[in-house]
Amino acid sequence: GITGTHISVLADGVDEFEVMDHPHGEHHHEHHHEHSSMEKIEAVLARLAISDKVKADVLAVYSLIAEAESHVHNCPVSEIHFHEVGTLDAIADVTAACLLMEQIAPDSVVASPVHVGSGTVRCAHGILPVPAPATAYILQDVPVYGGEIRSELCTPTGAALLKHFVKRFAPMPVMRVQAIGYGMGNKDFPVANCLRAMLGETDNKPTNLRYELSANVDDMTAEQISYATEQLFAAGAAEVYTLPVGMKKSRPGTLVRAIVAAEKKEAVISAFFRHTTTIGVRETETKRYVLSRSVEKRQTSYGEVRIKRSEGYGVVKEKLEFEDLARIAREQGISLAEVKERVEREIGQNG
Repeated sequence: GITGTHISVLADGVDEFEVMDHPHGEHHHEHHHEHSSMEKIEAVLARLAISDKVKADVLAVYSLIAEAESHVHNCPVSEIHFHEVGTLDAIADVTAACLLMEQIAPDSVVASPVHVGSGTVRCAHGILPVPAPATAYILQDVPVYGGEIRSELCTPTGAALLKHFVKRFAPMPVMRVQAIGYGMGNKDFPVANCLRAMLGETDNKPTNLRYELSANVDDMTAEQISYATEQLFAAGAAEVYTLPVGMKKSRPGTLVRAIVAAEKKEAVISAFFRHTTTIGVRETETKRYVLSRSVEKRQTSYGEVRIKRSEGYGVVKEKLEFEDLARIAREQGISLAEVKERVEREIGQNG
């Protein structure tokens, strides 16, 4: 076999598996497995020394579970009282996962398709099919599969953690792995009962795919095109620009082009049709090569100034934030060039 980490969570001195193995399940330890609502979970979190981000993540995960339970039982979210997932050990599971994610602080999380298991599961509502109805609801839009293992391999809690943290479900990307962790489950299956996590780095080569959306118009005023450009940005375009073009019947026209990420594409296409006169939008897949970017804040005698730093491909670029320089120029009544020179000199002297 392989070795890995197993964490036992004791709530009031009782292990969750001791409770689960009892024939009456949660009802044996009513003092421990009391039904908790969102308010009770918030009260538990309020007593913990964790950051606001971790608290927000925990509540977001529980909100996904509450929404699923609400849908499954056909009652308002405010009336949802968590059963198994509301117990103290489950709160510990979710909070620990959110705390560790904050410490790892990954730029992106990719997960394999989710193996949900098969068969039936015994819970507070009796015997239900696997995946349990709440799990199935949470995992909508996520690639899942069953299999030979007759057990619940993904619980509502696990499903909600995946849905909250995972950016995309796909095969493992090309990456240089730096750390590997194995989490071991209690039950024995024909395959190793473990969850493996890998932390690594990808090259800053072509980043995520982008789409160029283009339309030609010959019957819009400059003011209308300016407004349409604003609306395309508002719909989620990363970049919008126009080019003068010659069109049919020798009419001068304008090519309006937006660069968008996949998740914003539909909204930007809708904005094209709503705010321009075009009756057709063209789409081209395109790849970008980008430098990794960070922003550093520096205190100067003129107040805080941000420095934008970009690096990669053996290149490092630094640039003072224009809006900060413009603010200082307005306040001091001096030219932009003079502000830039003074701030650069001051930052240079202070290292």
